[in-house]
Amino acid sequence: MTVSTTAPETPDKTVRAEHDAISPDVLEIQPMPRMVWILGFSMFLFNLSFVMIFPFSGLYLQMLGVSLIGIGFLEGLSEAASYVMKFASGMISDAFRRRKPIMMIGYFFSFMARPLMALSSGIGLFYSGKLLERFGNGIQAAPRDALVADITPACRIGSAYGLKRSLATIGSFVGAICGYLVMRAYNDDVSVVFKFACIPSTIAFVLVLIFVKEPKQYEHSAVSSEVPLPAEKRRHRIKWSNLRLLGSSFWLLMLVNCIFMFARLSEQFIVLHAKENYALLPRYAPVIFMVFNIGWCATSYPIGVIADRMNRYWLLAVGIILLVLADIILATAGNMWILYVGVLIWGFQYGITMNIFSSLIAEIIPENLRGTGFGIYYVTNAIAIFITEPLVGGWVSENFGFHNSFIVSAVIGLVALIALILIMGTRSSHRRATI
Repeated sequence: MTVSTTAPETPDKTVRAEHDAISPDVLEIQPMPRMVWILGFSMFLFNLSFVMIFPFSGLYLQMLGVSLIGIGFLEGLSEAASYVMKFASGMISDAFRRRKPIMMIGYFFSFMARPLMALSSGIGLFYSGKLLERFGNGIQAAPRDALVADITPACRIGSAYGLKRSLATIGSFVGAICGYLVMRAYNDDVSVVFKFACIPSTIAFVLVLIFVKEPKQYEHSAVSSEVPLPAEKRRHRIKWSNLRLLGSSFWLLMLVNCIFMFARLSEQFIVLHAKENYALLPRYAPVIFMVFNIGWCATSYPIGVIADRMNRYWLLAVGIILLVLADIILATAGNMWILYVGVLIWGFQYGITMNIFSSLIAEIIPENLRGTGFGIYYVTNAIAIFITEPLVGGWVSENFGFHNSFIVSAVIGLVALIALILIMGTRSSHRRATI
């Protein structure tokens, strides 16, 4: 059944038509909001602090006698806790129409986690600090991502997420360098690295506290193509019926995301793989993250700009293909240099997929449910990671070797690619049927 082209336009279609009519020249001169830069720089500092510590976490747990399955379980638990908190904080920020107060709670937890890890001398205090840091990261992430969408013109959303992610990734790259330099200067004493990591996290916390100002009204919004935005933007109660309003495009995207995340192993397993099979010394663990973040940073902002001009689903397909390619290289690398190529491509796919998933969510759901949409995205990731880390990363690696864990990841990635192609075909058929 076709829809008449003479039917009166809904407010949603009108807004979409106005957005689609924006010329490339106008898009070029739209300034990036100052707040996006501030949020991006705070992420730069927090990531710098986090990545100073992160490359050594798996190695430290292994030194304490934790098995690969145990490391996978602890990594999966901490990351899952982070994603669950992202889900809760996203819904709460939508309900109260406030982003910054919830963000500050999360930033405070992350800020307090660094001293705990610096003072740790055993698995208990160390893991408590790591878990607190992941809780903090989870609480601030969804409202922060929603705030970026709230303050950014619709025609620059992809660029805004790309810029924010690029600054965060540069922070990760610098953090890896700092971690290596501190390890080298202090005779591979990991506890000293943890102490130095407190400095950038403190600066980031103060930066967000003082300079991030939440707008009283959100002037720019990416209106859902399926559900028109209410004329009046106000607080609303948290209710499960809101999930229906997110639309079928969102839920199909979450299906692809869930399968894709089953294929995403923690970078800790790349470090452990390099140590066991390529004799990588612990002090050089940050080099893995330097190469990874070069790939991530090189793609984040450019792919955001490209995504504002073309079909984001095709770019997502490219990202998944790169994941499969990286897995194959990591599984079959004959030496450390080839392994670094696999790590670089792993960074490319991360920069593409993280950006595209975020910008697609901002594009296809209503503005007043963005926090909820991002929250569901994160809790989907939590479920997948909690299963993947101990099973594929831990159990497969311990019983069949790291090489085979990356082969399993590649197979799951291909399944995600097939699911995406099928969904893209369904969307195209639906568009033709409604013209």
